[in-house]
Amino acid sequence: MAYTVTTALGVFLLQTNVDSLKINYMDKGSGELMVLLHGWGSNIELFENMSELLARKYHVVAPDMPGFGLSDEPKEPWRVDDYVDFVLKFLEPFAPKKVTFLGHSFGGRVIIKMASRDLPFEIEKVILVDSAGVRPKKTAAQKIRQRNYKIGRKILETAPVKALFPDALEEFRRSHGSADYNSATPVMRQTLVNTVNEDLVEYMPNMKMPVLLVWGENDDATPLSDAKLMEQLMPDAGLVTLKNCGHYSFLEQQFTFNKVLASFMEID
Repeated sequence: MAYTVTTALGVFLLQTNVDSLKINYMDKGSGELMVLLHGWGSNIELFENMSELLARKYHVVAPDMPGFGLSDEPKEPWRVDDYVDFVLKFLEPFAPKKVTFLGHSFGGRVIIKMASRDLPFEIEKVILVDSAGVRPKKTAAQKIRQRNYKIGRKILETAPVKALFPDALEEFRRSHGSADYNSATPVMRQTLVNTVNEDLVEYMPNMKMPVLLVWGENDDATPLSDAKLMEQLMPDAGLVTLKNCGHYSFLEQQFTFNKVLASFMEID
């Protein structure tokens, strides 16, 4: 059962439970259902401006996915399929017949995997914003760094070394990990590893619905080359590149992004 909460900013939100996890979510407007899925390390607050626009015509719902925002963390490490399962269970009370999805970064990864499932609803449209899903090819230097990391970790995990230097392993991990990895709890660290290592290219031809790809030209997290590959593989996809912005193009070029979004979603 859902119950309401109000944040310190006065934003009206809802909370519910999905498989014993407390889930925070936004619910605005009326009409056909539109679901917004945020990126890794993010939350639904970043969708505030976008949701106001979309709520003019659509019933907009956006959950803080497990492990992010005000929602509970999974009890054990998840994979992309676990997040797909979560979204489907979260949507059950809405009983939608048609859904439009928008996903930023990690949220796009979940949508791409979901679209290959046998779903209880039709996905009418998809908007992927600086989306993840293409596993980057490692350079020779990165491969060497990864190999050295594995060797160093094995040494530091041995009992004698752990006894002599109890903090060395954690310091070693931090020195080699990304900001997302270092800021995460152990469960979410393994979840990050599980998800980023899954290449979803094979699923992209299954995205047969109209797909709008919106990308920042300077995105260094999910580069523009990923978007061009998605445009080639998805049967009905079109790419819009936003100038002078990076991985958060929908915030960095908010005015232009909203114009593109309103046109695709036919909002006056």
